[in-house]
Amino acid sequence: MPELPEVETVRSGLAPSLTGAVVDSIEILDVRSLKRHAGGPADFEATLTGRRILGVVRRGKFLWLPLEARDGDPEGKPIALVGHLGMSGQMLLRNPGHSEDKLTRVIVHATEADGTKTEFRFVDQRIFGSLAIDVLIPTTDGAPGGFSAGVAVGESWENLIPHSAAHIARDPLDPSFDSAKFLAKLRTKNTGIKRAILDQNLISGVGNIYADESLWQSKLHYDQQAKTLSAAKAKELLTAIGDILTAAVKVGGTSFDEQYKNVNGESGYFEISLNAYGRTGTECNRCGTPIQRDSWANRGSHFCPRCQRLR
Repeated sequence: MPELPEVETVRSGLAPSLTGAVVDSIEILDVRSLKRHAGGPADFEATLTGRRILGVVRRGKFLWLPLEARDGDPEGKPIALVGHLGMSGQMLLRNPGHSEDKLTRVIVHATEADGTKTEFRFVDQRIFGSLAIDVLIPTTDGAPGGFSAGVAVGESWENLIPHSAAHIARDPLDPSFDSAKFLAKLRTKNTGIKRAILDQNLISGVGNIYADESLWQSKLHYDQQAKTLSAAKAKELLTAIGDILTAAVKVGGTSFDEQYKNVNGESGYFEISLNAYGRTGTECNRCGTPIQRDSWANRGSHFCPRCQRLR
């Protein structure tokens, strides 16, 4: 599943073209990709057509595009186009006339702020991802809803978040992320440390890949109880999470197969920097012990049995 670095790569790729763009028309090729839009396909098309897109925002693995207001909006509240990539979703930008992208589910035809025509294509092999229009509500802490580089302070939608994403915790690359609050909560968790950092209500954006990498960097076993971590060790883990996510964003995330691509259809390159995830049987880059994979929570955990002993 795409995690924070992959979603941030998509956000930063969409923003230059879609910020200020106006939606001209929509092609709905598979209604299953609108399963989270309560009003159905006809309402989705009618609500979105003719709207100006005001920005592209991310929190954790969620993306949303705030939309220009008009009379008749649901509940009279600001709204946004909310996108989630699920397991295999892709958001591509194409010039009109570009060859067909297989498994395209929805195409949004738009005119960019400079008059250029563009197509925003939502591609999804397994159809776990979705597009939906949702109302925006104020953030509980009064800070910006998510990350959106280059946004002028005071935008009407800046301190709002989609209702469907309001329960998601801030991610460690968010300027409003509260490190002290996270660390205090982490050390009260009566659960394994990997399960804790995968909890999107505690910290968002971290999935299986970057959890394994952060735990390897911190020399922590995935099943080490979170409440047993010292303050110093918990801080070391948070630093590792932030550093690894930042490094992955710089190279466009991790692509193990054809399911994750950036907006131009290109792969990310963080795979070559991985120390644990996907390296079963290869030597640990720190001590030389073969990396081990354990079945865990219907997925796998990759770790060094020497460096990351359960204590």
